[in-house]
Amino acid sequence: MAQKRFHKPVIIQLGRIDRDRVIETVAEAAEILLREWPAPESHHRLKAMKICLAVINGHKPPSKAREAFIIAAKDAQVLLS
Repeated sequence: MAQKRFHKPVIIQLGRIDRDRVIETVAEAAEILLREWPAPESHHRLKAMKICLAVINGHKPPSKAREAFIIAAKDAQVLLS
């Protein structure tokens, strides 16, 4: 299966002392949302996870996952770019 890439990477920082993370694919975004997200009960996180899954399954374009991931990152205050 081909990687579903974002047209432009999204840069986040999950903690104060963590290094910046450059997210380039839908799979990377989904993995972080699932395993490392600082706001696990966030509505925006859950919505982004659902959209990432829809993209992985071929039902939506990667741009939709990028948009949802950015909204979730803003909500969790981890977005750098």
